[in-house]
Amino acid sequence: MIDSGNIYFFVRPRRFGKSLTCSTFEALFQGRKELFKGLYAEEYLSRPDFKPCPVIRLDMSGVATCEGLDTLKKSILGIINSVAERLNVELREGLLIANALGNLIERTYLKYGERIALVVDEYDCPYTSFFNKPDMAEAVRGILRDFYKQIKTSEQYLRFIFITGITKTAKMGVFSALNNITDISVDEHYGEMCGLTETELYTYFTPHLEAVAQKMEMSFEDLMTKIKHYYNGFCFDGKHYLYNPYSFLLFLGQKRFLNYWISTGTSKFLADYLKEKKLTVEQFKGMQVHEDFIFNPPAEIEIAPPESFLYQSGYLSLRPGTRKWFYTLDYPNTEVLNSMSSLLTQNLLCTQNESENHYRNDLFYALEKESIEDLVEAFNRLLASIPHNDFDGAAKQDIKHKGYKMTAQEWLCRSCLLAFLRGCGVFVSGEVQTNRGRADLVIETGERHFVIEIKMLPQTAKQALQQIIDNNYAAPYPNAKILGLAIDGEKRQITEWAV
Repeated sequence: MIDSGNIYFFVRPRRFGKSLTCSTFEALFQGRKELFKGLYAEEYLSRPDFKPCPVIRLDMSGVATCEGLDTLKKSILGIINSVAERLNVELREGLLIANALGNLIERTYLKYGERIALVVDEYDCPYTSFFNKPDMAEAVRGILRDFYKQIKTSEQYLRFIFITGITKTAKMGVFSALNNITDISVDEHYGEMCGLTETELYTYFTPHLEAVAQKMEMSFEDLMTKIKHYYNGFCFDGKHYLYNPYSFLLFLGQKRFLNYWISTGTSKFLADYLKEKKLTVEQFKGMQVHEDFIFNPPAEIEIAPPESFLYQSGYLSLRPGTRKWFYTLDYPNTEVLNSMSSLLTQNLLCTQNESENHYRNDLFYALEKESIEDLVEAFNRLLASIPHNDFDGAAKQDIKHKGYKMTAQEWLCRSCLLAFLRGCGVFVSGEVQTNRGRADLVIETGERHFVIEIKMLPQTAKQALQQIIDNNYAAPYPNAKILGLAIDGEKRQITEWAV
């Protein structure tokens, strides 16, 4: 990358090491050889023709976005002035946002007589803050377009350019003047550039992981299997699978399987998005998307389809497609799936943390005691929390999911029960394939499996139970308890069950 000198554009979700990568480039171009001892980059720094150069690093995540456009402009100018002060560069007075970056680049070159390395971290942060306010988003996009186009006019002063962010959508509108930008976000050569690979876990962390396994009273093999299930699975090029480093390292320290990544930000932002769009967690699993979905997303995030927004934010990841030129979307791992489900339970279903905890306690009590009556009561309390207009909206459409049709109410109820269970930390799968069909829900508690089939009245709970028996859904689980549920679409309650 350094030798070619292109303009590189690189997108990854939060907490994947984009800022650390920016810091690495900054230290490299500053010639801080002591930081790279024993690494391949040490060879680059030891070349006879290598010369350190000034580095302009802009962290756009520090831009203020909560007090209007004037404050936003002043905040960007403040970042430019801070960099100039650090480089001991005097800028022209009365700078406008449109020429601030160009002036900083030119004055830095004139002072040091060396071409500059430009590193822009979180380029889209000022813009993504307004994804649900189209007018503001367009205004901010215009400001950023004027700001960043100075990169093109200052190319003669620049030796290397690296730009990161969390979305590709803004790139089209913001960098329209940069016609020679190289997007490496989905290039398989850079698929493992940020994040941790499984090989790296075994190579660098085995002693720590062995200590964790001993502490958690698990075998090393069982621990690694569970870590992979919980934190692996992020895929940005369709080929390489990665662990989120933030979640893995926190797990290593706390020795508990918790949902670390989503707690670092955007939870309210994402919950509001799910609620506004009336989305369920299940509707995106297994979705087929053409490669244009990856390489040419919409230019505006505020009009992007939900699957594009969730993919670019890291909540959905790539899997091999079922036909040529296509990919499959899925949640990266258990951590993300459970986190999304928890958000849906809290916000889309209008519950609060206190009641959610109460639901969780009742649910675990019912599963522990294998009390079907208490389990049904917990489910009914959840169904009673679904807003009336969400049911009405779903009931007006036919649902076709994964190749077969179901009633809208059955689809919504099943999706909400799945989200509820996952959000509470229960190990549950939906639409579990057998050689005879699909089981609606399979819950695993460690001691017992619950195989559940859901019907809407006038179909009965006995019919649901008989479907499990006839299609042998419980065959893979010798200790299974099988349960048929019948939901009254008018009352939106489970009124019959058979076990």
